[in-house]
This record gives sequence, structure tokens and C-alpha cells, in this order.
Amino acid sequence: MTTGASRQRSRALRVSLALVAGLMFAGFFALGTWQIFRLQWKLSLIERVEQRVHAAAVPAPAVALWPSLTAEADDYRRVQLRGAYLHGASTQVLASLERGTGYWVLTPLCTAAGGIVLVNRGFIPAGSGGWKPQPAPPAASANACRDALANGTPAGVSGLMRLSEVAGRLRANEPGRNYWYTRDVRAIAQARGLPPVAPYFVDADAGSALAAGPVDGVQPIGGLTVISFVNNHLVYALTWFALALMVAGAAVWVARDARKGRPH
Repeated sequence: MTTGASRQRSRALRVSLALVAGLMFAGFFALGTWQIFRLQWKLSLIERVEQRVHAAAVPAPAVALWPSLTAEADDYRRVQLRGAYLHGASTQVLASLERGTGYWVLTPLCTAAGGIVLVNRGFIPAGSGGWKPQPAPPAASANACRDALANGTPAGVSGLMRLSEVAGRLRANEPGRNYWYTRDVRAIAQARGLPPVAPYFVDADAGSALAAGPVDGVQPIGGLTVISFVNNHLVYALTWFALALMVAGAAVWVARDARKGRPH
């Protein structure tokens, strides 16, 4: 009886281990396969972005198209637009580039077609005794755009369209102190008293940045858009597949020794 009961328990244990190993193998293999699909999606996205960056500029999306814009379909699209800057409502956003630490200068552009688009006029380096963030400007008046279009200097902008950045988790924007770490267009528009703005901003190219002129005596450097995609999907896929093979190998090893009657 004791021997029979022991054999039944041993058989039940082997069946349980086989089921657990099978579930683990299936789970790891499914995760690896999913990462392969993600890899194909990421490579396709990178290819589409490369095509957009080098394509001819098209008119920036009008107000009617704003709700339908998505990062996957529209980010990094080369666009052009015309209007007049609200120079008194610029915002400086902290930036860290290979050139060093500094600020992006975002200025609202009242477009001739209607609506406001934030334009990243370029990068201004910070340094000892150099340029630094300015106090927050007063809220724009209700007629600011009308006055700018009627009396301001017309400006043409070409560059790359970027969907609004989300608020940072580690370093949240501080509108009250005029400290900005992400280009969150909705939050910036609210802080500047602007009406609803486009859900994107435009990184001006070098020519457009130069044509817009200096900010407090310092010329922003345009055309420095950083295009970077994190693509670790192949590494993740190989890791999951390796774990699946390890589980399968361990199961085969246990099953082989069980047939030989070795205790585990």
C-alpha cells in the first residue's frame, strides 16, 4: 500500500510539474512572439517617420483636423504655416542636447487660417552668466491674435510637427514658477491665457528660426529636432524565447531522470 501510494503521489507530482512547465513554456513563448510583432511594428513606424522627415512640406493641419491627429500617423510630419507671432507669450522649456543644457523657446503663432500653434523657435544654450529663464509673461489679451495679425510682422514657418508631450512623472511642470520640463501645449496655453491651441507644436527648421529673430538678444538655433526611438523588442524577444527553452530543457531533464527511477 505504501509503495502504491508513493507511486501515485510521484505520478501526480510529475503530472503537476509537466502542466506547470507547459504553462510556463506557452507563456514565455507567447511573450516572445508578441515582442516579434512589436519589433515589426516599431521598424515600420521608424520607416514611416523617415519618409515624413524627408518629404516635402505640407500645410499644417487646420482646426477641423485637430481632433483626428495621432502620434503614429502624424508625428514628425514636415509642415509649413503662416501667421504672426505673439512675442510676449513665449515659454522656455528645459532641454538637454549634445550641445549642452539650455532651453527650447516656444512662441505662439496666430495662423492666418485661424487657430494658434506653438512654434519651437529653437534651442538657446544656458551657461555661466548666459541666458536664463525669464519671468512668466502676463496672460495674453482676448484680442491678442487679432492685433498681431493686423499689426504684427507676418511670419512663415516650416518644420516638423510634433504631438504635444505629456507631463513628466519625475519632474512635473511648475507653471506657477514658470518652470517647464516638457512641451505640454495645453498646459502652456492655459498658463499663458491663450484660447485652445493646436494639440501639436512645430519644431522650426534653421531658416525659420533665423527669420524669427533673436529672443532677448540671443538667437535660437533651429532644426535640432531629436528623432529617437527606443527599440529593445529583439532583446526582449530573445530573452523570452531563451526562458521558454530553459523551461523545456528542465522539463526534459526531469522526465528523463524520472524514467530512470532517480529520486528528485
